[in-house]
Amino acid sequence: GIVLELLKEAMISKLGDTKGFLIDGYPQELKEAEEFESKIGEPKLVFCLDCSAETMSSRLLMRNQSSQHTDSAETIKEGIESYYQASKPMIAYYERKTQLCKVN
Repeated sequence: GIVLELLKEAMISKLGDTKGFLIDGYPQELKEAEEFESKIGEPKLVFCLDCSAETMSSRLLMRNQSSQHTDSAETIKEGIESYYQASKPMIAYYERKTQLCKVN
């Protein structure tokens, strides 16, 4: 709820200055998508970066090497699996509404 309220306030403050908004990383689950639509409005387009688990894993492991992140390969694998499980219903929801654009 807090993220959605902050997002709503930021969007309202820029309404006159923009043609639209690009929101990165939100919503991540179907419940959040439904709340967004009820409190803010329906998006015209939703982008989904379609990336294999292997690519995500290798990029996150590389990030570990160049920063102070210390996630293990197993932690990364679990996080990716959790992401897929949470986002799958939301992706299907926007596919049905023909608002989804997958980017490889």
